[in-house]
Amino acid sequence: MTGKDNYCVIMGGGIGSRFWPFSRKSLPKQFLDFFGTGRSLLQQTFDRFKKVIPTENILIVTNTIYADLVKEQLPELDKRQILLEPARRNTAPCIAWAAYHIRALNPNANIVVAPSDHLILKEEEFLSAIEKGLDFVSRSDKLLTLGIKPNRPETGYGYIQIDEPAGNNFYKVKTFTEKPELELAKVFVDSGEFYWNSGLFMWNVNSIIKTEELLLPELASKLAPGKDIYGTDKEAAFIEENFPACPNVSIDFGIMEKADNVYVSLGDFGWSDLGTWGSLYDLSEKDMDGNAALSCNSLIYNSKDNIVVLPNNKLAVIDGLEGYLVAESNNVLLICPKNEEHAIRKYVNDAQMQLGDDYI
Repeated sequence: MTGKDNYCVIMGGGIGSRFWPFSRKSLPKQFLDFFGTGRSLLQQTFDRFKKVIPTENILIVTNTIYADLVKEQLPELDKRQILLEPARRNTAPCIAWAAYHIRALNPNANIVVAPSDHLILKEEEFLSAIEKGLDFVSRSDKLLTLGIKPNRPETGYGYIQIDEPAGNNFYKVKTFTEKPELELAKVFVDSGEFYWNSGLFMWNVNSIIKTEELLLPELASKLAPGKDIYGTDKEAAFIEENFPACPNVSIDFGIMEKADNVYVSLGDFGWSDLGTWGSLYDLSEKDMDGNAALSCNSLIYNSKDNIVVLPNNKLAVIDGLEGYLVAESNNVLLICPKNEEHAIRKYVNDAQMQLGDDYI
C-alpha cells in the first residue's frame, strides 16, 4: 500500500434539517462555522484528512445546488474532485458512484468514507486509526467501520456489537442496532460489547463494488453499466440520467447490516456526530446552571439546561426557562423543549407546506 493508493470520500450533500433554522436548504450545516473557528464543518473535515490523504485524492460528493459553495470553501480542489448528485438518494448510491469513479482512476484504491459534519477532538489518535484501517483493508476484502467507545446510553446513535478479534484492535461485527430505546441503550453500554457506529467506513475499492453488486443489484444496474465512462467527460451526463433512478437506501441498511465481511476498529477520538442541537449543547461551554449561549450575548435568570443560539449582534434575555432550545437565524425564531428536538423536522415540513420555501 502506498499513499497514492489512498482516497477519501467526504459526503456533503445533506440539508441538515435537524439544525433548522440555522441549517437551511440554501446553506446547510456542513457549510457553517458553529464554533467560531473560521472554518466550516466541511472545511474542518477536509483539513483533517489531507494530513494523511493526498489532496488530489480527496473527493467531495454533494448535491448539484451546492457546487458553488464547495468551490468557494475548498478552492484547492479541482472540479473533477467534486461529484455532483442530481438528486438525493441517501448514502449507498453516493458511495457506489464514488467507488466506480475512483476505480476508473486507480483500480488498487483504498477508500475512507466520511460524513462532512463530524467533530473530532483527538485528531492524532483519529488519524492513526485511519492509517491503520486503510492498511487493514488493503490486505483483504473486508469492509471496515470505526466504532466509538460509548460514554453514555445515547439513543441517537447506532450501535455495533463486536465478535471475535481479527488482529490488533480489529473485530468482526456481530450485530448492528439502529438508535435503540433508552433502556436497551443502557444494557448495551453496561455490557461492554457494544460501540457507537461512527458512520466512518474504509475498504478497498474492489471489495465495496463486489459487495454492492451482490447485495444491491438494483443499484448496480443503474451505475455499473457506466464503468467505461467513469473518469471521462461523459460521466456527468451518465449520472444525470441514471442517478435519480437509484434506490433510496443507506449504506448501513443496504450493505453493512447484511454483508458477512464487516469488521470494526475501536477507538476513542473525542468523536461526535454533530447531527442535532442536543449534540451541539453537549459539546458547548455552559454556565454553572447548565446554560449554553453560542454566538450571542445573553442575560439568563432563573433558568437552567438551555441552549441559546442567536446572530452575534443580538442579545438574548432569558428568564424562567428550563431545558429549552432558543435559536434564531434570518427570518425564523425557534423556541422548543430541548428534549423534543426530534419534532424539528415536523416544524420544517409544516413551515414549508403552510408558508412556502422562504422559511426553509
